[in-house]
Amino acid sequence: MSGYPEIIQKIINTFAKLPSVGPRTAERIVLYLLQQPDNLLKTLSQDLINLNAQLTRCELCRNFTEKSPCSICQGKNRDKNILCIVSGHSELQAIEKTGHYHGLYFILDGCLEPIKNQGPEEIKIPQLINRINSAKPKFNEIILAFNPDMSGETTALYLKKILSPLNITLTKLARGLPIGADLEYTDDITLTEALDNRQKIK
Repeated sequence: MSGYPEIIQKIINTFAKLPSVGPRTAERIVLYLLQQPDNLLKTLSQDLINLNAQLTRCELCRNFTEKSPCSICQGKNRDKNILCIVSGHSELQAIEKTGHYHGLYFILDGCLEPIKNQGPEEIKIPQLINRINSAKPKFNEIILAFNPDMSGETTALYLKKILSPLNITLTKLARGLPIGADLEYTDDITLTEALDNRQKIK
């Protein structure tokens, strides 16, 4: 049984639901916040409320944005003939940080994981197909940029099967990435090399 007042334990439990945050880390975060000035807490709480109020999803790539289409999709210097498919926003940010990729993106809601009931509908593959079919100009290359793990490989194989009839060149990141690595934690040099040496999917 917790020795904290109910409101503190409730917030600890909420923080503990965040990715990579366990109960002990959540406890430390909440105790830290309790020692901060009221104005900081008020600013933080208002910013969190504004997340839903001020942000939307880009109608083209599904990135978070204040205005749709987002700045990437509207970028004049972006290569409109290349589409990079990623499993989440953090992967897009990792690739953007390299400063080496200048095409467009589409963000899925994760990868295929039947054991977690994450099928094609759940990760927005139908929306991806609509995006590809409605693209003007048409894409001449699609990069499958997934983590080199079981769910990433499963998703890549599934997309290869349904995208192959479209006669668009399909490529994937080179194997400079270690098996089991997460794109969001990969250093810029390794990720740049993986992009440069991407391989055509046969």
